[in-house]
Amino acid sequence: MDKNEHLENLKDIKALMERSSRFISLSGLSGIFAGTFALLGAAAVYYKYFGSFSIAVYKNRFPMNITVDFVFFGIIVALIVLILSISCSIFFTTKKARKQGLALWDETAFKTIINLLIPLFVGGVFCLILMYHSIDNYSVSYKMFGLVAPTTLVFYGLALLNAGKYTLDEIRYLGISEIVLGLFGCIFIGYGLLFWCLGFGVLHIVYGFLMWWKYEKD
Repeated sequence: MDKNEHLENLKDIKALMERSSRFISLSGLSGIFAGTFALLGAAAVYYKYFGSFSIAVYKNRFPMNITVDFVFFGIIVALIVLILSISCSIFFTTKKARKQGLALWDETAFKTIINLLIPLFVGGVFCLILMYHSIDNYSVSYKMFGLVAPTTLVFYGLALLNAGKYTLDEIRYLGISEIVLGLFGCIFIGYGLLFWCLGFGVLHIVYGFLMWWKYEKD
């Protein structure tokens, strides 16, 4: 057996170990679509509140006088974005798993989902608590509610970091990026929608494209 055959065997063994210990069927296309949906949702919220996409209008209305109606509209949009993103993730991940000849729901996939959902659930409850304390007699506390958007980024990043050990390395890097962005958002209160666009929109698209380019383009 020559050197090239040894290398090929080692590559096969490495691939087999990765398939058995990591959930590698995640599709970069799902990240691209999730980021696109997030940007469209943020655009809808921005236009609903400001009435235009002009920076001058934004500066004239800053700090924002947030209303309860605006809060509920944002929640509805966020839920729509979440449902569309999950749907695309399931579709593209299933398609990739079939192409690779892998089982979609194995033990590794289950561990990935559990480790992802626990921080997401805690973060979701914490954000609801923030919103609960930010609303008083149909008025909204600007600073308290301003923490909601960046907090979602922090907990989402923690969820990705927690699940990253069972899947692709890029997921961990994405998680760290989301955490850092979320912490900056907690400092610069009032720009939560911008940080939300960068985190759930731009970062998803960038990492999704990189994952597609690295693992799927062929």
